[in-house]
Amino acid sequence: MENMKEGTIVTGIYKTGKYIGEITEVRPLDYLVRVLAVIKHPMQGDLHHPKEADVAFFHERRALSYREQAKIPKQMVKPFDGEVPGYRESLIEAIHKMKEELKEKPSEWAEKSLQMINSLEQDYFKN
Repeated sequence: MENMKEGTIVTGIYKTGKYIGEITEVRPLDYLVRVLAVIKHPMQGDLHHPKEADVAFFHERRALSYREQAKIPKQMVKPFDGEVPGYRESLIEAIHKMKEELKEKPSEWAEKSLQMINSLEQDYFKN
C-alpha cells in the first residue's frame, strides 16, 4: 500500500459513496480527504441490510458536501489521474446514474431508494 502525501488528488470510498478529493492530512490508518466531486452517490436504506426495504428504519444517505472532510481508511483511497469535474455537475451525474440503475432492477427497495433520491435532489438543488 503506497503512502500518499497531503495535497494528492485521490478517489476514496466512504460508506457506500465514492468521491474525488484532496488529502489534507495523513494519519496512521487513514487519510483526511476534502471532497471535490462525487463519483458514486451513497446507497439508500440500511447499510446492515443492503437492498432490503423491510427494515426498522430506511435511512436517507446524503452525498458528502463540497469541501467536506472525511476520514477514509488508507486501503479505500487510490490516486486519481484526470481532470476533477465540478462538484455540482458530478453530483448531478452520480444521481442520474443511480436512478438509472435503480430503474433497471425494480423492487420495493429500489422504489424506496428512488423516493429518497428524489427528495435529496430537491434539497441539493433548491438554489
